[in-house]
Amino acid sequence: MKIAVLGLGFMGSTHLKAWREIPGAQLAAVASHNERRLSGDLSGVQGNLGGPGEILDFSAVAKYTSADEAARDPGVDAVDICLPTHLHERIAILALASGKHVLVEKPMALDGPSCGRMIAEAERRSRTLMVAQVLRFIPSYRAAAALIRSGRLGPVRAALFRRRCAAPAWSSWLSDPARSGGGVFDLLIHDIDFCLHLFGKPEAVSATGYEDLPRGIDSIVAQFWYRGIGAVAITGGWHHPVAYPFSMEFTLVAEGGTLEFNSAGAPLSEFGADGQRHSVELPPADGYRAELEYFLDCVVNRREPSLCPPEESAEAVKLALLMLESRRANGERIPCSF
Repeated sequence: MKIAVLGLGFMGSTHLKAWREIPGAQLAAVASHNERRLSGDLSGVQGNLGGPGEILDFSAVAKYTSADEAARDPGVDAVDICLPTHLHERIAILALASGKHVLVEKPMALDGPSCGRMIAEAERRSRTLMVAQVLRFIPSYRAAAALIRSGRLGPVRAALFRRRCAAPAWSSWLSDPARSGGGVFDLLIHDIDFCLHLFGKPEAVSATGYEDLPRGIDSIVAQFWYRGIGAVAITGGWHHPVAYPFSMEFTLVAEGGTLEFNSAGAPLSEFGADGQRHSVELPPADGYRAELEYFLDCVVNRREPSLCPPEESAEAVKLALLMLESRRANGERIPCSF
């Protein structure tokens, strides 16, 4: 399958590294307004999970300064959209209308109607549409989801998800809420989506926090209200520019044990009701490669992306908006009426 990667920032470069390891995938085109990156020099690319990027050989691929033109390239079967969030809807619909399958980076879009139009266009054109919600493919999260779904630990009674990093100094568009949605959309969309993956849609959302983007602060503490679960909390955000380290973690408290993970040195463990700590064996898998392989498999075998359906990605966007609405309203509890 011939792939076009649109956008050569941190996520674009991350996806490029994964695509070159996947049998059956051929990089056919790249798009960027940055001429240096189009030449293959991604050495200046930075992100919250590291950098700098690499220098890649783009001599055999089509190079576009316009994402619109790349999305229409007749030699491309699928596009991988790693552009600023406010461009996702327009480019995805253009690519779908041009007969392409579409993988789009999270968040899917900035509002529910935009997500709905993307889904409708994919259905109309009989093309695969998937959002790159990589958490569903990261081994620690995937294993935790499998353990909870197995029923061995019994019902979940409490859950905490936390994700933090420095305010993004590497891409100016991320600090503009009109283009990125801010820290909640950039970071916590992952944990919102994982809650949907584990528990489905909550009955209501409430949130408090503080936003001062000129100082690099965008912080939130949200609660998702589920019948039968004592508390589900999502917290984190941007904590000042440059120096603050990235971390992600979760705690899932079930009747038969607690699952705990922290990217800053605490691998996934099960703390059983028997009073013992049990390690959880994980496959040596890369989450980014796994999600791209899954998308490719869905396209080739004409299967719906049931492990990461776009309808749930759209719900994650709607929940993020409710979190921001509640934060503005000083913690008002808002029903999930969508």
